[in-house]
Amino acid sequence: MIVACDQSMTQITLKGIEHSATIRREVTVSASAELREETGRRRFAVPHVYVIIFVLILIAAAATYVVPAGSFDRETDESGQEVVVDGTYQAVESTPAGLMDILTSVHAGMVEAAPIIFFVFIVGGAFGVFRATGTADAAVSRLAAKANGREIVVVPALMIFFAFGGAVFGLAEETIPYIMIIAPLAIMLGYDSLVGAAIVLVGAGSGFAAAFMNPFTIGVAQGIAGLPIFSGLGVRIVLWTIFVSVSIIYVTWYAVRVRRNPELSIMYETDRARDDIHPAESAPLGPRHIANLVVLLLTVCVLAGGVMAFGWYIPEISGLFLAMGVLMAVIGGLGFSETAEAFVSGFLAMTMGALVIGLAYAVLTVLEDGSIMDTLIFAMAGSVSQLPTEFAAMGMYVVQSLTNFIVPSGSGQAALTMPIMAPLSDLVGVNRQTAVLAFQLGDGISNILTPTSGYFMAALAAAGVSWTRWIRWIWPLILIQYALGAVFVLVAHLFIWPANG
Repeated sequence: MIVACDQSMTQITLKGIEHSATIRREVTVSASAELREETGRRRFAVPHVYVIIFVLILIAAAATYVVPAGSFDRETDESGQEVVVDGTYQAVESTPAGLMDILTSVHAGMVEAAPIIFFVFIVGGAFGVFRATGTADAAVSRLAAKANGREIVVVPALMIFFAFGGAVFGLAEETIPYIMIIAPLAIMLGYDSLVGAAIVLVGAGSGFAAAFMNPFTIGVAQGIAGLPIFSGLGVRIVLWTIFVSVSIIYVTWYAVRVRRNPELSIMYETDRARDDIHPAESAPLGPRHIANLVVLLLTVCVLAGGVMAFGWYIPEISGLFLAMGVLMAVIGGLGFSETAEAFVSGFLAMTMGALVIGLAYAVLTVLEDGSIMDTLIFAMAGSVSQLPTEFAAMGMYVVQSLTNFIVPSGSGQAALTMPIMAPLSDLVGVNRQTAVLAFQLGDGISNILTPTSGYFMAALAAAGVSWTRWIRWIWPLILIQYALGAVFVLVAHLFIWPANG
């Protein structure tokens, strides 16, 4: 498999999301085969996320027959946010779900989630254009070329680049093509393929987990929770800085040790057989690329200003990203048809995640139509209401962390959990901003750990790094990140976003 991976690295160039989608399918199969070979036994096949969610729909439907129906009164607070009124829970007539209710719940969920689904598609399309211009590829290559004699600078510099991508536009599946450049580049600079994989995966993963402007996690979660989109930006930027810095220190520490003594590398024997690897070539960084980087930076600034000063929501933010995509296409010299194809490529890249949102809403539709959603909230609130609110906030963090192992889609997990967590937070004395923070950290940390994360397994295979070796290397960092996440949630609850703040 490693030989095949080597050959692909010398041949693959970044020509669009359609090609990278093909790569994802191929390397995912390779990753599964490699894991079976290394463990010496057949590996349990994790069901597709759609299968998992459909099972949840069936479980929700079955629950409507055994869980008592009930409801809370709701009111709109001073900020315009609809909140659950404590003490108003009452039993209502039971309406269990029938076969037709199960079958129509998917359509109903898609309709209910339509604003968020199309928001995801539009943002994905805009970044499809960004990728099609070759700007990101050229920027990475330029940075690597400038590292001659300062090789150690490459690790933190590239990690910051990918962490910013994770924080601003949810860089995840898009990391796979960059692995084709960074992994062999790391070997050429005296590191190993694991460092190459870590630069991309840990960089983007830590930025994603501690994101400050990720439309697919924070945007979706805050929208569902009834909070202003990207509110709490300053707090999250501080969180991102600390979280990413710790991750950079961990990866750089390992990289320095490997460069000084290559035999300390976990990949030493494997990489010795890959000395002929060279990174894929890409176009040099030109004026058009620089202009598009400026457009990206301006978009981020305008987005922050629009949200904070004018209360922009999903329609305005979607329009901004649409304008960004069109402007980048003009600057990048893409023709009309090329631009349309780039948008479509971006849509395709977001299809699975966007539809997961609709399927997750189908679960909620069954619970709501069966009149048991509020009963579940009432039961959870009752189990923690007598505990200090600190335990409630930490409980949300733990639940979100565990949920991500079966629903690895960030936007899908937000759609599945936040309609419950938001009103639950009202009842147990936790600010909704803290509930969103617990979601984003619980959702993001395990994305570069769990084998249910398809893009992660594909990226490892593309780098030629087995899952078992990766786990052996990264588990201390994952524990550190979970501990940091717990500290951040607790500090946010106690000092930054109190329950009545």
